[in-house]
Amino acid sequence: MKNGALNSSIKDLRSDLQSVARDAEALLKATADVTGEHVDAIRARTQETVSRAYDRLADRKMQRRVKRFARDADSYVRDNSWGAIGVAIGVGLLICLLSRRN
Repeated sequence: MKNGALNSSIKDLRSDLQSVARDAEALLKATADVTGEHVDAIRARTQETVSRAYDRLADRKMQRRVKRFARDADSYVRDNSWGAIGVAIGVGLLICLLSRRN
């Protein structure tokens, strides 16, 4: 993956996460009149999660780590493509077997 494509993917991911956070905030506002102990606990937990997500999205240090991780993962997969394919096949088989058990 080239650096430009990596930056584009990270920007897309960041945009998607911001959309999820905005949607969660809108849901919190739309259900503000719904009451109940369980609903209030979930609303508080969701608000805390949204706040943390916004903080992390703005954290430059985290952005650098994500970019470095993506570059390292890309290099590893390119250098070990057959191993990565083997792992993907193994995970797929495991999911298939587990889904048949239920």
